This record gives sequence, C-alpha cells and structure tokens, in this order.
Amino acid sequence: MSKFLILYGISQNPDSNDYILVQNYLILNRNENIDNFIQERQLNVNSYDDVVFEWIPYNQFNEIKETGKNSSVTVYSAEWSNGPLHYKKNRWGSNYTRDSNKEVTLKCLHNLQNPVDSLINEAKKYSTKNYNFHILYGVSQNPYTNNYILVQKYLTWTSGNVKIDNFIHARRDKISSFPDAIFEWIPYNQFNEIKEIGKGGFSTVYSAIWKDFKVALKCLDNSQHPANELLNEVEAYSTKMALSNSKIMNIYGISQDPNTKNYIVVLHYAEGGSFNNWLNINENYKYFNWKDKMQILRYIASGLRELHRKQIVHQDFHTGNILFGNLSSKQNSRIYISDMGLCRKVDDINQNNIYGVMPYVASEVLRGKPYTKAADIYSFGMIMYFVAAERQPFGNRAHDHHLALDICNGISPEMNELEMPITYIKLMNKCWDLNPENRPNINELDHSLSLIANNKLEIEKAEEYRKLHLSSLKGDRQITTHPQAI
Repeated sequence: MSKFLILYGISQNPDSNDYILVQNYLILNRNENIDNFIQERQLNVNSYDDVVFEWIPYNQFNEIKETGKNSSVTVYSAEWSNGPLHYKKNRWGSNYTRDSNKEVTLKCLHNLQNPVDSLINEAKKYSTKNYNFHILYGVSQNPYTNNYILVQKYLTWTSGNVKIDNFIHARRDKISSFPDAIFEWIPYNQFNEIKEIGKGGFSTVYSAIWKDFKVALKCLDNSQHPANELLNEVEAYSTKMALSNSKIMNIYGISQDPNTKNYIVVLHYAEGGSFNNWLNINENYKYFNWKDKMQILRYIASGLRELHRKQIVHQDFHTGNILFGNLSSKQNSRIYISDMGLCRKVDDINQNNIYGVMPYVASEVLRGKPYTKAADIYSFGMIMYFVAAERQPFGNRAHDHHLALDICNGISPEMNELEMPITYIKLMNKCWDLNPENRPNINELDHSLSLIANNKLEIEKAEEYRKLHLSSLKGDRQITTHPQAI
C-alpha cells in the first residue's frame, strides 16, 4: 500500500460480514469518476518524491486574485490554508506534514462540454513527482459556479499585460514533460552580469546570468507595446531543453527592461557564437573537415525541417543566425537556428517588405513575390556555399541594386569546383534555381545531403584538396570584405 495511506487496522460489518480496512481520513468529492481518479493517484504514491494528489475544499483558499483569462480558463493566485502534504525528515523521525498557508495557482476550467472528463484529462498531463517544474497538488470546485479547478504549484510571475500573460499560460499548457523546458515570465531583477554582445537592425543582444547559468537576452527595440511580431518570434523558438535533439534555439521566457519598457526574449546562450565567428575562433577552419561540414549541414537542415513541419518559414536564414554551442571544432558542438524575428506561418506572409542579408534572399523575393519555404531552401544553398568555400557569398561585392539584379538574373557566387564534391555543387545549384518549384523541399534536401555524405570517394577527394590548400584557405578568409557588403 502507498506510504501516504495509513492502515490503522481491520474490522468487519456484523450485518453483512464484509471486511473493512480502517485507514486515515481522506476528503473526497461527490463525483465518482473524480473520486476514483484521486484514489488511483493516491494509491500510486510509492516514493517520498511523489506528489500527494487530493480533493481540496474550495473554502481552504484565501486571498484569491485573478491573474489571467481566456475563453476556457481563468487563472488565479490564492493561499491554501492547509497546504500540500510533504514528506519531511527531522531528528525525531520522518513523516508527512502539511506546508500550511501555501501560495498556489488555481486554474479554473469553464465552458466545457464534458467538465469531469476534461478535468481528469488535464490532470493527467501533470507530473506526479515533486521535483518537476509543473506540479498539480489536486483538484477543487467553485461552489458558486460549479466550475472545476486544477490546484497547481504557484509560479511567481506576471507580466502585467493580459495579452502576454495569456500567451505564456497557453504556451506553458503545451509543456507537459521531459524534454520540455521552463517557459515563464522572468522579472528583470533576476538577471545579473548583463553585458552587451551584439546589435542588429531591430534588437540588441546581451549575455546575462540567470539562476546560476548563462543566457542570452534579446532586447527588442521599440517594443513597449506587445504586438504580434513579439509573440510570433517567441512561438517559433523551441521549448525543448538545451540537451534535447532540437536544432531550434531554446527559449526560457519573456522579460521586460524596467527603464526602456522594451520586451526581452530570454534564450539559451550559445558559447560559440555565429557560424562565421565560430570559424575564426581557435582557427576552427583548420579542423573543419568535410565529414564535419556535411554533419553540420544536416543539423541545419534538421532545424529547418522543424520549422517547415510547423508550416513556418524563417525569412532571414543566413550564417549569422546559425549559432554554435561550443567554442572548439574539436568538441561535438550543438547547432541552433536562431533569430526568429521574421518567422511567419506560410499563410501569414507580408509581401510588402523585404528583409534579410541580400546574398541569402531568393531571387523571386527580390522581385516582390511572397516568401515561401522554397525561399528558405535558396538561403540554405547559400549556407552550403559558405560551408564549402568558408567565405560569404558575394562578400567581395556591394550589397546594392546591382547585386540584386544579378541575383534575379541567376548569377551565382564565384566558386572553385575543385574544393567541393560534384554532387554537392549540383545540389547547391538546384537550391538556387530561379524557379522555386524546381528547388528540393526540405525532405529531398536532407536525403540528398545524406547521399553526398555517404559518397566516400567524392568526400575524400574534396578533403584531400582542402588539406593541400589550407594556407590559401586562410588567405581567402583574410581577403578584405567589400565595405558595402553586410
């Protein structure tokens, strides 16, 4: 029997002769299905780390305050007078005691066709372990509305903005288990050692320490009033833990600069920086062999597949937005696709504006056509060029209307065909095809990359050439970039 349930003894009904187990008193609900679910949860309490799940009378909640609301859920903060049961050890022994006057979150479910089934199904999503992030202490019911309530561990956050709070609630509801990471509103005063590390057209990026580990703070310019742009960007990032297989940059939450009122996207910190910078660190280009090149390209393709499966296009896909987890090429570095500021659903593309680094922008987009998944594939072809040549496409030219016209006319970056496999060049050219319909989709692209990586003869030939020309590679990388090239 569960360590939480206490069996005092056995008795017998003298009228029916039925045997009776005499145990500690448990408060139950009047609904049989809910009672059965609660008893099942309690019978499964076999470890001191297990959450003791229970029915909690509504009159045990004090200081109830609404913190968020949407069409199906209203969220409150409250004080639970009795508090949850915890297993505690002391010098006299160990037992279950209540953590009285505990602050909790009440998630009130309403407008449901099957309220009992919905309550039970929602409760099943939560962890049964006390050491996990999302903890459900039990369920309750508002006696005035009859709406059922999930009683959760209190999470200290509120942005003060209903739109953002509702978004965070909805995003957190999707996070149910490993390898999902925390997603929350993060008060700005929790960040320490804030240092500027980069600046772009729409944001400034800082490094900071949060909860004893390093994070990146992307401060969005002129974002005092939350708009769809902020929430679109946040939606595109991954909520998987940094150790998961996701190739999309991990997001931990949203914050706000108390001085400027600009909103901040709190991201995993990628130690190696952008792809271009990473090649120059510790002379990584020397060790960037063709086996590693193909592996990294497949990692990047995997991240792009994650976006395209969600019907999301990146719209600003270039090496500056490919980040490395480690400084050294000798380590098995994680790859992340970042900077989701322009990410959009394929049916929500604004074709009135053109953004991005010109050599990576597809010809049809420069002509004013809508941005599609095929445009991301064009950009991937330019990333392939950078991987092979280890220099930026059209880096020796001004990024002006002359270059835009050349791209629209199908002009490709200069290349030495000896330094890359023949099949690699063919795939790259296919990605650059002026007709978007002739470009491979992401699955075809990944399949082609796999075939190239397994073409031992071509890979070894390209690697041999790379080793023989390492000194000239260094020279190529030191060629002065055109002052009007981004």
